[in-house]
Amino acid sequence: MDNSGIGRLVNIMNELREKCPWDKKQTIHTLRQQTIEETFELADAITDKDWAGIKEELGDLLLHIIFYSKIAQEQEQFSLQEVINAICEKLIKRHPHIYGNVIVNDDEDVKKNWEQIKLGEGKKSVLSGVPKSLPAMVKAMRLQEKAKQVGFEWETKEQVWDKIEEEKAELLGAVNSGNDAHIEEEAGDLFFSVINYVRFLNVDAENALEITNKKFIKRFTKMEETAAGKGHNLSNMTLEEMDAMWDEIKKQKQ
Repeated sequence: MDNSGIGRLVNIMNELREKCPWDKKQTIHTLRQQTIEETFELADAITDKDWAGIKEELGDLLLHIIFYSKIAQEQEQFSLQEVINAICEKLIKRHPHIYGNVIVNDDEDVKKNWEQIKLGEGKKSVLSGVPKSLPAMVKAMRLQEKAKQVGFEWETKEQVWDKIEEEKAELLGAVNSGNDAHIEEEAGDLFFSVINYVRFLNVDAENALEITNKKFIKRFTKMEETAAGKGHNLSNMTLEEMDAMWDEIKKQKQ
C-alpha cells in the first residue's frame, strides 16, 4: 500500500468508497455542485491571497478529481492513471515550442498556437472551448481572449474606450426609448465593452469586481456597526447622513 503522496489519497478514497455510507452513495451528478462550490472557494482564497486557504481548497479539488476517477473506474470508463496520461499527452502536443521545433516569440504566440492546434484537433470554432455554464463575466473574458487569438482585437486601448463611449450613448438612447428589452440588450453591450477594456489593460475583470464587492461588504457592515454604536438604524437615517458616515469610513481605508 502506497502511504505517501497521491497514492495515500487514492487509498483513502478507496476505503471511503467501500466503507462510508455517504461516500458510497455519491455519483458524478451529486458531486457536480460540490465541485463548483469548491472551485469558487478556491477563487475566493486566491482573491484574498490566502495561501493557507489556497492549499486547503486545492486539496479539496484534488479529492474531487480522485473521486470522479474512482467512480469512472467502477463504471469501466477510465482510470486515474488514464486521466494523468491524457493531460500529459495534451500538454506535450500543445507545446510544440518546447517538445518540437516550433519557434515562438512570446506568450501571445503560445496562445495563438494553442488555438490553432485545437482547431486541427477537430474544433469547429475558436470559441467552442468556452463552457456554456461559465458565469457571464468570466465567459465574456474568455470569449474575448479566444477571439484575440485569431486577430479579432482592437489595436489600442483608446479604440476600446471609444467603443465604451459608443455603447454608453446607445444605452442612454435605449433608456429614453423606454423599451425594456432594448435597455437590457444595450446594458449587456456596455458591460461587454467595459470587460473588454479592462482585459485590454491585463486586469481580471471578475477578480476586480469581486475585490470591490468585498470592499463594499466591509464598508457597509462597518457603517451598520457605527450606526448601531450611536443608537441608530440605517433604515431610519437619511441618505445624506449615510453618505457622510460612508465617507468617514472610506477615510479609514476600510
